[in-house]
Amino acid sequence: MDDPDELAPAVRSILSAARERATARAAAGETVSVAPRDLSAALERAEADGRVPVIAEVKPTSPTTEGAREDDPVALAEGMVAGGAAALSVLTEPEHFGGSVDTLERVRDAVDVPVLRKDFVVDEAQLDAVESDVVLLIARFVGDDLPDLLAAARDRGFQVLVEVHDREELERALDAGATTIGVNNRDLAELVVDLGTFESVAPHAPDDATLIAESGIGSRGDVRRMRAAGADALLVGSAIMDGDVEANTRRLVRTEAADGAIDADHGNDARGDDDANGESDIRDATETPT
Repeated sequence: MDDPDELAPAVRSILSAARERATARAAAGETVSVAPRDLSAALERAEADGRVPVIAEVKPTSPTTEGAREDDPVALAEGMVAGGAAALSVLTEPEHFGGSVDTLERVRDAVDVPVLRKDFVVDEAQLDAVESDVVLLIARFVGDDLPDLLAAARDRGFQVLVEVHDREELERALDAGATTIGVNNRDLAELVVDLGTFESVAPHAPDDATLIAESGIGSRGDVRRMRAAGADALLVGSAIMDGDVEANTRRLVRTEAADGAIDADHGNDARGDDDANGESDIRDATETPT
């Protein structure tokens, strides 16, 4: 694990809280057993339907956004699925993201797509907090414990998304046996987002790995860029949560279908900056959606 002093203060606080919750959970002694919905199959179905595979994130708030979304998380989740999301991500971190395991349970009961538990797991006992289809392990946070945590998660039936930020972390994830890998465009040291991160890491992943681009994806142009760089799926939070979640999800998942319509109708370059309805994809350069 990296030196905590190298992490942004907000990230250090999140990590500290995660460790405290891990200690509290260890006394429970319960182990979950999961029959997961297949994430890979869900992503393939989206592709077959002409949708960009998007994992839409139910995220009430975060240290990098202003304010909080007070809507019923189940209603938000159902709107995302109606908009074409292939899967969902649900925050269960309570102190900094307003999440809870109760929210994840309610969402998972209400939808039929795979649900990723988005949290900061640093100890095996935390895996048993709630059933989900996929769990997140952040390579930078778990360090040398990654192989053991990956194995422990799979023993419980979970599918595992291992998050990396650079080539070294990618190599560690692959050595640990990860097959579904998220590349976070956000640098946890400074919370700066750079879509070039995915573009620099993706070429070094094996062809049979499932690559998910995370953070900073807010426009159709961003979708095109990440897909061109090799993203099998995209994890999108803030850009979907900001406004009508169904419409926002539909706009992103239809990017490639809209591009095809432009080509067929007008012979235009599908990689242009405008949406099929003529609306610009321009976004304030200071925004850094997750």
